[in-house]
Amino acid sequence: MSEHKATITWKHTSPEFLKGKYSREHSWTFDGGLTIPASPAPSVVPTPYSNPAHVDPEEACVASISSCHMLTFLYVASRQGFQADSYKDEAIGVMTKNEKGVP
Repeated sequence: MSEHKATITWKHTSPEFLKGKYSREHSWTFDGGLTIPASPAPSVVPTPYSNPAHVDPEEACVASISSCHMLTFLYVASRQGFQADSYKDEAIGVMTKNEKGVP
């Protein structure tokens, strides 16, 4: 087994927090030291409470799955004696509503 860590950081910046009028911008810091600005998708939380320039959890999930797929493909190709020179996946994830109509 292996352990993977991320630190999620958010800071209060609005006097209207209790009214739901606050920025959802936050950051992800990984154990290697990389910090990435994050925010919900504007399709989920409208601007100005989200930031479309930041990575959102849904697109990070798609990237993570695509990355795992690529790493598996490269491993299998190398073990089978195939030379891989490049790899590109324009991954797309679709979120739909559940049986209660909730995304």
